[in-house]
Amino acid sequence: QVQLEESGGGLVQAGGSLRLSCKVSRSSFSMNTMGWYRQAPGNQRDLVAKITSTGRTNYADSVKGRFTISRLYVTSTVYLQMNSLKPEDTAVYYCNTDPPGVPWGQGTQVTVSS
Repeated sequence: QVQLEESGGGLVQAGGSLRLSCKVSRSSFSMNTMGWYRQAPGNQRDLVAKITSTGRTNYADSVKGRFTISRLYVTSTVYLQMNSLKPEDTAVYYCNTDPPGVPWGQGTQVTVSS
């Protein structure tokens, strides 16, 4: 079964940067459209960025211009570079296919202090 392992979260001040990583256990699944999702307490889990197998990207309006999604096929890893972080970016971040099609990983907590 495919496993997703997110890492790279942490505590950062507003305006700071973090780089999240998502390791996909089965390389064939990393060929799908992959996305980064986030869920803040009391909120639903939302897609914030996605990347197709050909490298086409799409972002939620709330992160456009600040976040960059990328992928490295040789290591089956998907990245999310997050710059100019805001307190409202605080959430648990998850990766999955788009639409979600494999079991969710544990996620990685991102906390942005004001």
